[in-house]
Amino acid sequence: MKKILVTFDMFREGFAELENKYEVTFPKGRDFSYDEISEMIPQYDVLCSMFDFPVDKALIDRGVNLKLIANYAVGYNNIDVAYALSKGLTVANTPDPVTAPTANLALGLMLDTARRITECDRKLRTLGKAMKVGVLENLGVSITGQTLGIIGLGRIGKALCKRARACGMNVIYNNRRPLYIEEETKLGASFVSMEELLAQSDFVSLNVPYNQDTYHIIGEPELKQMKPSAILINTGRGPLVDEHALVKALQEGIIRGAGLDVFEFGDYPLPELLEMDNVVLTPHIGTQTMDARIAMARAVANNVIGFLEGDRAVSRVLRP
Repeated sequence: MKKILVTFDMFREGFAELENKYEVTFPKGRDFSYDEISEMIPQYDVLCSMFDFPVDKALIDRGVNLKLIANYAVGYNNIDVAYALSKGLTVANTPDPVTAPTANLALGLMLDTARRITECDRKLRTLGKAMKVGVLENLGVSITGQTLGIIGLGRIGKALCKRARACGMNVIYNNRRPLYIEEETKLGASFVSMEELLAQSDFVSLNVPYNQDTYHIIGEPELKQMKPSAILINTGRGPLVDEHALVKALQEGIIRGAGLDVFEFGDYPLPELLEMDNVVLTPHIGTQTMDARIAMARAVANNVIGFLEGDRAVSRVLRP
């Protein structure tokens, strides 16, 4: 019987079919440590890497029977994909279940930052009646009629595009290559250069995968190309943005604000961001709904079963 090793124990409902078919090992606590996985992995055919669990060269080399790495996430920067593929392994991810919840959060961050929702809530709670209230106080900006620039028009970018268009926004985008004109027309989005996107957008949303080519895709030069009234949204990966440069840009009024679900240096933002009223912060909750988490577990299970049985599609990562 094939042996499956899962690095994190949660949402068994999503793994039910997998457990019925194979020998599946979950941690007795919440998760396995890297050293525990390293010790166990030689016995297993499949590794289900949950969240940001690191799957590096050393771990791959110890997986002498390993054939598949099934990642519980759409992003896979936690895996040395190039090395895994060079060793003949298959790497899979879970793009479909994360698309809608992440796009919803991106739209939520846009609305929140633009209309100062969290800022006003926080001030009412802390200042109470000392907060300035009036018809010309706490003015925000509308998203209707504004231009959204999406960097990375993949699944999540397209889902965000549809939501933005429903709110009456104009959408431009930049990809490594343009979409076919038929799909552009259907989405109502126009391809522009990166320079044009930064100069024209009232909101800029980052929806590219994180790799060596997209590291600091937004840094000091890019921030200076944006409108002073622009708002930056990042629901992708933290290192897409040079966070020190972002702090400086926000402090100096180079851009209006930012809505961030991810941070460059781990789970927490730079301290300066915590002090800014024009920044909305969430702790990497893009996919954190119960439904999405269960659906992601099912997607991992489907990838494993599809790979081993050949009876369903596998979401393969074909390159780093």
